[in-house]
Amino acid sequence: MGVLIRAEDVCKDYDAGEVKVQALRNVSFEINRGEFIVILGPSGSGKSTLLNILGGIETVTGGTVYYDGTPLSWGDLKSLTAYRRAHAGFIFQFYNLMPGLTALENVQLAAELSRDPLDPETLLLQVGLSDRAGHFPSRLSGGQQQRVAIARALCKNPDILLCDEPTGALDSGTGSQILKLLSDFNRQYEKTVILITHNENIAEIADRVLYFKDGCLERVRVNERPIKPEEVVW
Repeated sequence: MGVLIRAEDVCKDYDAGEVKVQALRNVSFEINRGEFIVILGPSGSGKSTLLNILGGIETVTGGTVYYDGTPLSWGDLKSLTAYRRAHAGFIFQFYNLMPGLTALENVQLAAELSRDPLDPETLLLQVGLSDRAGHFPSRLSGGQQQRVAIARALCKNPDILLCDEPTGALDSGTGSQILKLLSDFNRQYEKTVILITHNENIAEIADRVLYFKDGCLERVRVNERPIKPEEVVW
């Protein structure tokens, strides 16, 4: 498959008044092209900070992140914007849909930002919302809004899909549907999916699990037999 992302001694510090908070401490790992990775850890362990760094949203205090062998240039905002636009898709716990646009228009918005987008209408069909294409977010349930957000992220046809607690605000049935959509995207298109969660059961669907605590990567576990999303116990 080949290494797609490599992190070397990544550190991230925040200044909180007179106190320096170390969000990440000398984190190093590799992620292969086409893997489904779960980053697992409690709140405050550095998961979201790491995800934002991998997506080019936040910069590092120390260390280097390589994408396909090329280091991300933290001092070049134009380069980071180009990286996010061309390679990264984002799914968050809260859906961040444009309230004045329909479901289809929200997805089409992502297509306009991509050089090689997937078809918005096909994606809405795949997430089971073709009959809601003309509905505004206010007329959609939370699970439906999250499925629109996923279709929007997939529409960019990103090399990596970065998911920050995408099932955190959903019930178990809808959460299982969301995980299946992410797993299908990973398998069907051979794209890399990185999902952060504090739910250990969700980690069982991953190819590998990265365990974080207090800003450190404690260990990495290979899942010899990943389970199906619908088998996750909530």
